[in-house]
Amino acid sequence: QIVTRNGIHLSGDIDYAGDSFDSFPNGIAALFGPDAIPQAGFAQIVAFVGALELGVMKDQANGAAPGDFPGDFRNGALDFGWDSFSDETKLKKRAVELNNGRAAMMGILGLMMHEQLGGSIPIVGEM
Repeated sequence: QIVTRNGIHLSGDIDYAGDSFDSFPNGIAALFGPDAIPQAGFAQIVAFVGALELGVMKDQANGAAPGDFPGDFRNGALDFGWDSFSDETKLKKRAVELNNGRAAMMGILGLMMHEQLGGSIPIVGEM
């Protein structure tokens, strides 16, 4: 949101009707409201996320063995050296990732609250 609030948008059109990315509002207004993206586009987003959830982001996708822990989505393909870490290092890295996720959730919740309340945020600007 910070990037789009500063006027930086993807180039090109978002649909075949010729609507550009910057012709739609920022935030939740891009999904719901009078100037929202077309309902077919919203349905495509929901369908894509659903397909990822049901088919790809699973603890045992494509017949691979279940992950070592809940949230282990390596699926036997992506490792990046995880198996070479000690158990203590793995636990520390998982804790760091969990805390980063919590901080990101609090940050986006704060932006969503300010968008609904209206007003101005120093970095983002007018809501």
